[in-house]
Order: sequence, then structure tokens, then C-alpha cells
Amino acid sequence: MGSQNQIEFPVIDLSEEGLNRGSKSWVSKCEEVRRALEEYGCFIAEYDKVSLEHHNTIINQMKELFSLPLEVKVQNVSHKPAHGYVGRIEAIPLHEGLGIDRATNVEECEKFMNLMWPEGNKHFCENAHRYAKIVAELEQMVVRMVFESYGLDKYLDAQIKATTYLLRFLNYRKPQTGEPSIAFVSHTDKSFISILHQNDIKGLELRNEQGEWIGFEPSPSRFVVFAGDACMAWSNDRIKSCYHRVVMKGNEARYALGLFSFRGGTIETPMELVDDERPLQYKPFNHDGLLEFYNTIDLKKRSERSMIKVYCGV
Repeated sequence: MGSQNQIEFPVIDLSEEGLNRGSKSWVSKCEEVRRALEEYGCFIAEYDKVSLEHHNTIINQMKELFSLPLEVKVQNVSHKPAHGYVGRIEAIPLHEGLGIDRATNVEECEKFMNLMWPEGNKHFCENAHRYAKIVAELEQMVVRMVFESYGLDKYLDAQIKATTYLLRFLNYRKPQTGEPSIAFVSHTDKSFISILHQNDIKGLELRNEQGEWIGFEPSPSRFVVFAGDACMAWSNDRIKSCYHRVVMKGNEARYALGLFSFRGGTIETPMELVDDERPLQYKPFNHDGLLEFYNTIDLKKRSERSMIKVYCGV
């Protein structure tokens, strides 16, 4: 953890009534969100669209999900790196995760349900799909605010139409005697935007630009919004992706949900974000290609956000 003078990450209320596009409040929030992502690479969103009942229900259903036999969970496979089952890895033994790609499509949630529960589990499917839809709306609000704050409204529709969402269910068990407390190593996300939400067990830590690690105080209405490496490249380094990690110190498991947005087609920096003071830093790239590239390099280097420069830097 950092010193007593550590810099706290911004908290932005995005559930306010009357937060209408074009209003003074909207414009102010757009600037606030953009500045937060430029200065910190993340912010904490207060967002009340996921009810307390829905929050508690899906956390309890995740406990049921992770209690399934390993031979069932490993059926969650994907040709995309880190989209399917991840677990029992020596480097991160406390971590286990499963994913639903394109989770805003109910058919994809049904496919996942049928893999995990061949006899059916409609309640889980409905809650997962509804959760993905609600949090995707938050992601779209954040993207809209960033684009509008940069004056890039004309690119918005194409961005939103080309975006898909990966919903990941994450479990971090308590360390056993002699095991390290690091449950997930320091890293930046490879997404465009990531949104994390969790139960009440602490563990998530965010790193500021001074190198201090700051613990996140969880709450059912709090969502951590991260800029991913793809967003950093799109913004021509105006926005920086944020390093974060998970450290388990208590005696209870941490359950979290992550919604990760990925852009189809080609991602390229708008020329409006390029000038003499900030020349072009990245060539156009494919998001799936970026994921595949990261999957070919050493795990330690994979955690460095500078690797995107190796992949598509000018």
C-alpha cells in the first residue's frame, strides 16, 4: 500500500437523475470522466442501475458456478485468449475465471448455461444476461462521454456498433499456508474499457502514477472503470491504461464480475487527436490480433502496457 499522502482515485456519480446529453451536468461529467482517464487511467463510478437484490443474487449464483466440478468448468473454451476458463495456473494459483463472450446476446448466455448446467439453470442465465446489458450501458455512457469530450461525436455510432462484451466471472480463494497473497499479478487490461464489480471482500488494488498501490473499498453501487491498452492506443496516449492487481489477505473468497469491451474491425487513432505536440504513436490494428499477440509473449512482459507499442507502435 502507499503512504498516508497517497493520491486517491476519483469517484464519479453516473447514476444522477437528469444526467441528460447536452445538459450542463452532462458536459461537466464528460470532462470529469475524460480527465480521470487521462490522469489515472481509471475511476470509480457510483452507479445504481444494478439493484442490491440483483447484485446479491448474482454473487450467490457465482458461488454455485465455481463449486461445479473442474471437468465441467473446463468445457468453457474459446479461441480468444482469456475468454474461456482460466484456473489451476502455477503463476496465479488463487485465481479462477470463466467467461461469456458477447454476453449481451441472450443466446450466448444460454450456450454457457447449457455447458455448465445441461439440465438448465434459467435463473442464472437471465441474471447474467441482464447484468451484462446493464453494465454495457454504463460502458457505452463512458465511451460516449470520452468521445464527446474530445469532440469526436461523429465516430460514436461506429464505435458502439462494432463493440462486443465479454462477461467474466472471477473467483479468488484465500491463500493456504505458505502460498503467496498475490492472487493476480500487476497488469493492464487489453480491452477498450473494463468495468469491475465485486462482493464485499477487499483485494483489488490500483496503482497511481507515483507507483503507490491503493486498495479499492467495495460497495454494491461502486464499479471500477478502467481504460484498456486498446483505448490508450486509440487516444494516442492521451489516456493511459491503469495497472491493477489482486492481493488476498483475509479468510474469505473474493468474487468479482468483469465486463470487458472489445472493438471489431480496425482500431485507429482519429486524426483529431494527432498534432505537432502529439504525433501519431500507433498504427491501425485489429483487437483480436492484439489479444493473440499478447498470448504469444512471456507472462511478465504480457503485463507491461508498453507491449502494445511493440505490436502496433509507429
